[in-house]
Amino acid sequence: MRLLWRVYGCFVLCILVAVAVTTWYADRTLRQFHEEQVAGDLLIRARVLANELAPLFPGVSSAEIDRRCKELGRLAGSRETVVLPDGRVAGDSDDSPAGMENHRGRPEIAAAMGGRVGRAVRFSDTSRRYMLYMAVPVVSADSVVAVVRSSVALSVIDKTLEAVYRHIAYGGIAMALLSAALAFYLSRRISRPLEEVGRVAARLAGGDLDARVPVAESGEAATLARTLNRMATQLKERVDTLSRQGSEQRAVLASIAEGVLAVDLHERIIDLNQSAALLLDLVPGQARGRSIQETVRNVDLQKFIRATLQSGGSGEADITLHGAGEHHIHLHGTTMSDADGSKLGVLVVLNDLTRLKRLETVRRDFVANVSHELKTPITTLKGCVETLSGATDLRKEDSERFIGMMRRHIDRLDAIVEDLLILSRIEHDTGHGQVPVEPRAVCDFLREAIQAFAAAAEAKRIAVNLECQGDLIAPMNAALLEHAVGNLIDNAIKYSEPGTKVVVAALPVDGWIEIRVTDQGSGIEKKHQERIFERFYRVDTARSRGLGGTGLGLAIARHSVLAHHGTVTVESSPGHGSTFRIRIPAGHA
Repeated sequence: MRLLWRVYGCFVLCILVAVAVTTWYADRTLRQFHEEQVAGDLLIRARVLANELAPLFPGVSSAEIDRRCKELGRLAGSRETVVLPDGRVAGDSDDSPAGMENHRGRPEIAAAMGGRVGRAVRFSDTSRRYMLYMAVPVVSADSVVAVVRSSVALSVIDKTLEAVYRHIAYGGIAMALLSAALAFYLSRRISRPLEEVGRVAARLAGGDLDARVPVAESGEAATLARTLNRMATQLKERVDTLSRQGSEQRAVLASIAEGVLAVDLHERIIDLNQSAALLLDLVPGQARGRSIQETVRNVDLQKFIRATLQSGGSGEADITLHGAGEHHIHLHGTTMSDADGSKLGVLVVLNDLTRLKRLETVRRDFVANVSHELKTPITTLKGCVETLSGATDLRKEDSERFIGMMRRHIDRLDAIVEDLLILSRIEHDTGHGQVPVEPRAVCDFLREAIQAFAAAAEAKRIAVNLECQGDLIAPMNAALLEHAVGNLIDNAIKYSEPGTKVVVAALPVDGWIEIRVTDQGSGIEKKHQERIFERFYRVDTARSRGLGGTGLGLAIARHSVLAHHGTVTVESSPGHGSTFRIRIPAGHA
């Protein structure tokens, strides 16, 4: 129920009670006053008749007494009765005395017989209504010779008071209505500010911290409104401060490259940043509040968190996560505590070492591969030199064979060094932004790249087809890009069977120029596809060396494309050939 109706109901109830009590008191007072007035009037009438009858005793007849009673009763409008000391009725204004019963036992008669004024209110058996009786003694020769009683029906008093009651009722209703209207106005004055305070408080509780209460001119409601507004202002400032601090903390947490994971004492996730979510394959909003055992299926991480919680200090460990890919993670855990020193949980920093591990593997493989690539020709050269220097009777054809072998391995060493120098120069120029580019027709440089390997393709009866739109233009360093595409064409010819074909195509794709080199060779297994662009990485070592490659062609192609801010990828499956895709930013015709 609204406050207005509660306050108004209390006011109306008080008004009704006040009106009822006032009416009751007025009724009793008026009735008592009127009864006293009537009683006094009856007393006067009785005394008048008693004074008239006193001189007539003792010789007055009953008929004379009855006549005087009827005459006075007719003139006064009241009932007049005279009772003798023995209780017999000597005269009555309303009835025949002979038929009336003995009145000696009436209380007002008994009181008058004793020389006092008698008064009584009772139901009259003669008139069948309630009557007010006043009785006085008739004294003659110092003795009570009779009693004069005057009476009137109480209904006469009620009729007289009806008009008064009617006016009282009208006045009471008018006063009640006026008071009710005034009470409604006052209730509204009281409840409206409080209701407004309640509405604003509800809006504040709902999160609308800009809600304010209109301040009245004065009074307790104005004080309450000002207090609530001041509290709302302070609350908004504190919430804004907490929100800003929370946003700053979330921004800092999100900006940290390392994964950050906070776990409480019950091993439930408190919070984590996006880096940790990516590493653990989680959705931050769904992971918060859930246990680490439920969300992360990695026993090593669970054990590390549990051990750090139990130790109450810090710890480090290396684990491996198996998900979309294998990730090598270095964990650093620290116990979190509040200002009072109570433990809150564990903060775990996840440092992804996968790239470093991969680079270390690449570096180790590169050292091993380059050592192997250099060792073979050096060993061969060393053997040839020792043979030639120690032989005195070596035949000419043997000498020429050893010299030819030395020439081939020297050429191989020269090719390896040349490719390494090309790679180093590309990396240096790319890192320093020194790769010059100029717009050039894509089809023209592709024709030149294909023409460079026409003899090799013809020797294996391999057709190299070009599919290119004539208006494609891209900013490029023609020498680098021709070298990259040439290496892809060279590999496609080397690893394709005789009588097959190689397709070189160029087409626009979403603001890029895509160059495709597709062969019908043996294909490349999935496990090798991510590493074939590394230096000296070979899918089939024996076959690659037999075909005369240095192991650096695809690495050079990749770095040449990166120098153009492009990408190079491969799609292949064993037995179905390979497609290499180079994408570089498109120019305008």
